[in-house]
Amino acid sequence: MPLHNWSRVRAGTYHNFHYRWIASIMDQLNSGILPPGCFAMAEQVIGGPAPDVVTLKFDDGYPLSSTAGALALAEPPAKPVTSIMMLADIDRYAQKANRIVVRHEAGEVLAVIEIVSPGNKNSSHAIRSLVDKLVALLYQGINLLVIDPLLPTPRDPEGIHALIWNEITGEPFVLPDGRPLTMAAYQAEPIKTAWVEPIAPGAPLPVMPLFLRGEYFVNLPLEASYEATWRVLPIELQRMIDHPTVE
Repeated sequence: MPLHNWSRVRAGTYHNFHYRWIASIMDQLNSGILPPGCFAMAEQVIGGPAPDVVTLKFDDGYPLSSTAGALALAEPPAKPVTSIMMLADIDRYAQKANRIVVRHEAGEVLAVIEIVSPGNKNSSHAIRSLVDKLVALLYQGINLLVIDPLLPTPRDPEGIHALIWNEITGEPFVLPDGRPLTMAAYQAEPIKTAWVEPIAPGAPLPVMPLFLRGEYFVNLPLEASYEATWRVLPIELQRMIDHPTVE
């Protein structure tokens, strides 16, 4: 189903959908998309507009090839398919920073999924806090999937991805004409890489890669979870979203 223009909907209406969408994505991941030994959960968070993930835990004693509770992925899948792939060349030289958290049963945080909300964009402080914390997760080796279904504001004129990418590389990113919304998957290692899909309100949501470790990823069909969330909304809320009162 087409992505709604959430920038024209009251914040409370969006947050209700946002909450249900997070649950739908979690159910989707835990119903066969993630490999054995991995699970997704709504992480406990602490204050601020873009809270920290609580208790990040890593265990380097579980290599990919181990069978003792390890993340077992025999071969990396084919490369993800998005319209734009951006490589942080600066990383190449450096080697000679409410969300869903994907964990391994050994306790390691593998990835974080962030669905941007109006509160993340309502002030310079809020948007800076969000970007700083997402970049910090990447520099801790945690993969990201950032879903930004909201139109750019004066604080993020080219979208959230542009701010994240500039923080990592110092390079600009310009949205293509007519596609002002961005879905961006970030591969933390071995080189920070962004797999970006710009879309427009009214377009179907894409299938996005969710990286787990290194080049290993699973495909997450955002359209399926979005449609499942829409189907269970009360008809009154569907009407409010289809016929927004906020311009």
